[in-house]
Amino acid sequence: MSVPAELAAAKYVSLVTYRRSGEAVATPVWLAVDGERLVAWSDAHAGKVKRLRHTSRVSVRACDVRGRIAAGAGTYEGTGRVLDEAEGRAARRALARKYVLVRLTDLARRVVPRMNRPGVAVAVEFPAEV
Repeated sequence: MSVPAELAAAKYVSLVTYRRSGEAVATPVWLAVDGERLVAWSDAHAGKVKRLRHTSRVSVRACDVRGRIAAGAGTYEGTGRVLDEAEGRAARRALARKYVLVRLTDLARRVVPRMNRPGVAVAVEFPAEV
C-alpha cells in the first residue's frame, strides 16, 4: 500500500508507538512522503525512537500541532523503523521540501555547530493491500 492520501496531505500526524507493556504513546510529528513511506525526524534520544527500536508496530492519524485528531480522520496501521544515515539524509531532504522551517534549521546548524543535536529519521511503511 502506498502512503494514504489523507496522511500525505496532512501537515501533522499523530504517530503512535508502543511501550514494551503494549501501552500506546501518541506524538504529533511533521511528516513527508519519501517514495512509498512516510518519514519524520526526531531527536536521537526521544522516547518514540527508543520505542521503535524494540517494536515496529505503529499507527498514524492526521492531527493538528497539539496532537488533536482531525474529525473523521482514519487510522492507518504500519511498520516503523529508524533509518540509517544515508536513508536519513534522503528523509531530511523530503522534509525540507515540505517545511521551510526545516530548511532554516538546517542552515542554522551549518552556521552554528553547537545547534547540531543528534537526530534520526524514522519511516513508516504501510502493508500492501490485499
